[in-house]
Amino acid sequence: MEILSSILVFFAGLWAGTINAVVGSGTLVTFPVLIALGITPVVASMSNAMGLVAGTAAGAWGYRRELAGRGRQLLKLLPASLLGGITGAWLLLHLPEKVFHYVAPVLLVLALLMVMFQPKLQSWVRTREQNPEHAVRDRSHGVLLVVLVYLAGVYGGYFVAAQGILLVGILGVFLSGTMQNANAMKNILVLGVNMVAAISYLLFAFDRINWLVVLLIAVSSTIGGLVGARVGRKLSPKVLRGVIFTLGMVALVVMVANLLK
Repeated sequence: MEILSSILVFFAGLWAGTINAVVGSGTLVTFPVLIALGITPVVASMSNAMGLVAGTAAGAWGYRRELAGRGRQLLKLLPASLLGGITGAWLLLHLPEKVFHYVAPVLLVLALLMVMFQPKLQSWVRTREQNPEHAVRDRSHGVLLVVLVYLAGVYGGYFVAAQGILLVGILGVFLSGTMQNANAMKNILVLGVNMVAAISYLLFAFDRINWLVVLLIAVSSTIGGLVGARVGRKLSPKVLRGVIFTLGMVALVVMVANLLK
């Protein structure tokens, strides 16, 4: 890669790491840049996913205080997320890319609706849980949460982009706590999925990895992840939901545009 191209990739990784820590969808910054530089889509996708692992880890570390007291919830949800990541990585290596591209916009719309209506949905779930009439039926909420996290892992292992938005929407509705708590847990779950995907690529697609891209994005997204965690932790729930919705709409436009090509 030329020096100018390397600089572009570095700054794209910096921005991607920052917004990944705040909400997710950093791939929607880095992936188009890599494609514009002439890197083939599969190589760009795999190299980008591997590079962003470091940035996601930095964002998770930056949000560690918001994880206090949530270890049990993470232990319950992380296996589902990892299994979903394995499933998604397998799909990426075996199915045509267009198959999931038709499903991705639908999932993203659902995620955005869950984020925007999270306070009302969360209140509805809490009210039903406290009502003896629905107590038995609503024990299924825990099972539903695990299933949804697994499906989000499948999405992330295959498509990567906007996985964080989907998870924030799910966690914000079904778990108690603030949007910041949901965001902190999202970072850990996304990190698990990305690591599973990266290991899969190393084992089964080593020849399709651009290691210079991986290095540039890993370094820059780590810096961005630390910066994004500091910024994101100071945002109010309304502002954070606004940021999520804006980035989600950008992601949706990109997905639909790709389908129409």
